[in-house]
Amino acid sequence: MYSTVELATRIISFRADLDVMVVRWHTHASLEGVQADYAHMLELAKAYQTSDWLLDVRRRDKVSAELSAWASGVYYQQAAAELAPRRLRIAVLNSPALTEIYRTDEEHKKHVEYVLDPARPFDMRVFDDEGEAMRWLSPVYLS
Repeated sequence: MYSTVELATRIISFRADLDVMVVRWHTHASLEGVQADYAHMLELAKAYQTSDWLLDVRRRDKVSAELSAWASGVYYQQAAAELAPRRLRIAVLNSPALTEIYRTDEEHKKHVEYVLDPARPFDMRVFDDEGEAMRWLSPVYLS
C-alpha cells in the first residue's frame, strides 16, 4: 500500500490505494538542492504513474522568492507536460508561517496567484488540513 523514498530534504511516499504521491519536507535546502529533489520527485511520479501530489510544507517557515519563481514558472509547467495526458493536481499542505508570507509578501503573492489560476495546465490548491487536501485529491479518501 505504501512505498517510501527518503531524500536529503524530504520523504516521498506513494499511496497506491489512493494513487497519490505524498511529499513531506523535513528541512530547508539550497535552490540547487530543491531543484535536484524536484527532478527526483518527477521521475518517481512518472515511474509510479501518479499525477496527484500532496506537498506537505508545514515544517518550512520560509521560502525564497527565487524558489517560488522557479517552481511556479518552470517546474510545475514541466511536470504537467511530462505527466500528460494525466492532469497534474497538487494539494499544498501549508504552515501558518508560509501562509502569512504568501498573503503579505508581494513577490510571493504574485507566484501563488499564478499557480492557483485555473488557466494553468495543472491544478493547485492550498490547504491547512491534511484530510481536506486528501479529499480534494482523492474523493474516495476516508478520514
